[in-house]
Amino acid sequence: MTTKKPATSRQLPGAALPPADRERLLHGTHHDPHAVLGAHPGEEGVVVRVSRPYARSVTVVAGGLRTVLHDDGDGFFSGLLPLREVPEYRLRVAYEGTVLDTDDPYRFLPTLGELDLHLIGEGRHEQLWQALGAHVTTHQGVPGTRFAVWAPDARGVRVTGGFSLWDGSGFPMRSLGSTGVWELFVPGIGEGEVYKFEITRPDGSSTLRADPLARRTEVPPATASIVHASHHTWQDAQWMAHRADIPVHEAPLSVYELHLPSWRPGLTYRDLAEQLPAYVAELGFTHVELMPVAEHPFGGSWGYQVTGFYAPTARLGTPDDFKYLVDRLHQAGIGVLMDWVPAHFPRDDWALAEFDGRPLYEHHDPLRAAHPDWGTLEFDFGRREVRNFLVANAVYWCEEFHIDGLRVDAVASMLYLDYSREPGRWTPNEHGGRENLDAVAFLQEMNATVYRRCPGVVTIAEESTAWDGVTRPTHHRGPSGFGGLGFGLKWNMGWMHDSLQYIQHEPVHRTYHHHEMTFSMVYAYSENYVLPISHDEVVHGKRALVSKMPGDWWQRRANHRAYLGFMWAHPGKQLLFMGQEFAQGAEWSEAHGPDWWLLDPSYGAAADHRGVLDLVRDLNTRYRDTPALWQRDTDPAGFQWIAGDAADDNVFAFLRLDADGTPLLAISHLSPVVRPDYRLGVPEDVPAWLEVLNTDAGRYGGSGITHPDPVKPEPQGAHGRPASIRLTLPPLATVWLRPA
Repeated sequence: MTTKKPATSRQLPGAALPPADRERLLHGTHHDPHAVLGAHPGEEGVVVRVSRPYARSVTVVAGGLRTVLHDDGDGFFSGLLPLREVPEYRLRVAYEGTVLDTDDPYRFLPTLGELDLHLIGEGRHEQLWQALGAHVTTHQGVPGTRFAVWAPDARGVRVTGGFSLWDGSGFPMRSLGSTGVWELFVPGIGEGEVYKFEITRPDGSSTLRADPLARRTEVPPATASIVHASHHTWQDAQWMAHRADIPVHEAPLSVYELHLPSWRPGLTYRDLAEQLPAYVAELGFTHVELMPVAEHPFGGSWGYQVTGFYAPTARLGTPDDFKYLVDRLHQAGIGVLMDWVPAHFPRDDWALAEFDGRPLYEHHDPLRAAHPDWGTLEFDFGRREVRNFLVANAVYWCEEFHIDGLRVDAVASMLYLDYSREPGRWTPNEHGGRENLDAVAFLQEMNATVYRRCPGVVTIAEESTAWDGVTRPTHHRGPSGFGGLGFGLKWNMGWMHDSLQYIQHEPVHRTYHHHEMTFSMVYAYSENYVLPISHDEVVHGKRALVSKMPGDWWQRRANHRAYLGFMWAHPGKQLLFMGQEFAQGAEWSEAHGPDWWLLDPSYGAAADHRGVLDLVRDLNTRYRDTPALWQRDTDPAGFQWIAGDAADDNVFAFLRLDADGTPLLAISHLSPVVRPDYRLGVPEDVPAWLEVLNTDAGRYGGSGITHPDPVKPEPQGAHGRPASIRLTLPPLATVWLRPA
């Protein structure tokens, strides 16, 4: 029996690559490699051209026809098939020591359709991640991965990775019209492959870049993107079906903020899923807020310098592992908020900075691009494709990862052209003002899109100025002439600053700073507020919350407990950073996280810390069970001062009222003395008051001055009310009473 040898293709003048195309492919500057590579009908047959660097030989296999291509040098092979039409064919590529059977990437039609390209060009592709990036798919009946990237200034783009031994010359991408999108389907490539894009800049130099829409990355400090396909099956249908039942501003919202990598260092997403939901549920918080999860190269940035906007950090596991954590939190009845950072990005030369050789994601004006505080670059919010990248990213986290809310970082730095900039270092807008009109339009578009597409999701602004209408709907114009920004909630930085400043004074001096605790009620209903004691307040020399307090250890803890009681009763939602729930004395460090050993029974002072932990649990329980504390957070009729001017006594007393008018009376006494028979005016229609929370209770570590029996009003007027009650106010404590 004899074996028939493959035919060697005849060489014709038109078979080999034309010199100009050859040079452009060699230098990575070809816009349309599919026009010259692959199989194309000619006058004397089908011309086949292949680029396979390092190959010893390339054979075309088409049915029973096997044709060895001519080696044209520099990794190019060409030949003529004696056929009239292009057949279904494969390539048999021989390398030193191995032979690879594969499909030819240059025999496939584009994987992106006209609608995708139109929406990208318009900056309106709300699911941009489904068009760009790397996607495992079956195209024209062949399994592989399609790659697409936006690089409008590039002279050429090639995809490279482990599958090409990091030589991109064999995989040039094609430009799809005027959209700036480059695309290539690579057969045989599946999930788990590492890759980057090799971009030829306008000046002819090349740069190797991670995929801006990569959904998975290598573990830092490695920087390559990874082809990803999700296999997670969600189990949170009940949560998702009901999370929009009650508007967030009318529902209880008590947030535990944490930094996932340091909450318990060494835990993966799946490890966290076994521990975090139980801990948070036990403490009664309604939500967690995760400091930025998106991939970032420098851990010391805590996630606030993002390079992989579409990829959860690989430090803790895969994207599906992160989905599993969110899923388990939802199954435990806990919502998931996530810090989102659209204001800026780092200058790493493998990421977004001058991505295709010119400013692309950043503003073309260097003064507008450079962020003066963080050494980073600001996004060009006026460019429609950049807005699209960010708006779609917000939607992505909510739709793909079931995130329940986005806390948008550094909003003030986006809104003002002169933010942290000296005179002469910024240019006014077209109206002569300091407002960044592009950023305003972006935030309005982002909020409107998220609320339209993702029912039940809330957006939260970290905005440190008095910008008008942060939580006003985008279609409502205010006195400034701008429409509202459209956020659901806003961090109340004024309350945070003033109340922390007050509580750090020695009690003897607090008399002169009384207004710092009452001023927040002047503007409490100007926006929908969250009261944040966040990570920013317990680092960089600011000291942990309990360490801010004056006095000895007992007084510091008492101040800590009383402050939390005041905070939970004050109008607005509340947020507390990890470690503060058990009065950790040391500042937070991302290297070792909370000092959990303080709760170890073998530690002598563990009871002191467990007492604060018990208080936080009870605060959350009473809060959730008391509609007066959350139902009318944004309605001035839900609050009444009883004693707002008792500066000499260091007393604050007020009523919170639910939709039916049922009150809760909150009294904070921030002096270290006992005040017996303290008279407070109360509504006359309540026959008796029952103490439901007292931060001085013995089990919290207090002195135990409580009111176990119902307190009955007397017909003696006080504070402008016809009835009053007399209480013994415990030292440095907050007391809550409700109608018995």
